[in-house]
Amino acid sequence: MDRKRFHIGEIGSEDEFKQWIKDMNVQSKVMVENVSLDELKRGLAEGSILLVDVREPNEYAAGRIPGAMLHPLQRFDPQVLPREAGRRVVLSCRSGKRSLTALGLAQAAGREDVCAHFDGGMLAWVAAGEPVES
Repeated sequence: MDRKRFHIGEIGSEDEFKQWIKDMNVQSKVMVENVSLDELKRGLAEGSILLVDVREPNEYAAGRIPGAMLHPLQRFDPQVLPREAGRRVVLSCRSGKRSLTALGLAQAAGREDVCAHFDGGMLAWVAAGEPVES
């Protein structure tokens, strides 16, 4: 697990995330754990990961990582994210950009337990030849 603290000036290509932090006037540091493909597969198989897909319903319906639950970023409410003892919430999207935005929203709303995302998203999952559920 790669754990970093992103500062506003270090976001780089995540311009929308950077702008959101400025617009929302939230804490400038967001804890981010980048979950690897192998770590995600292992956690899903063991039941230690709750995978939350933040893409839109049409994207989710077209294909998703098996076991993922839908919480679209467009209507994202961090307080309704699951809280299950012994299970870590991991956010996912198409490429990793929206899941980072959702992490910022969750942490700004006090959900400090939500700090992990699958950095490569569906693109990495499909590229690795992993199964897709529809």
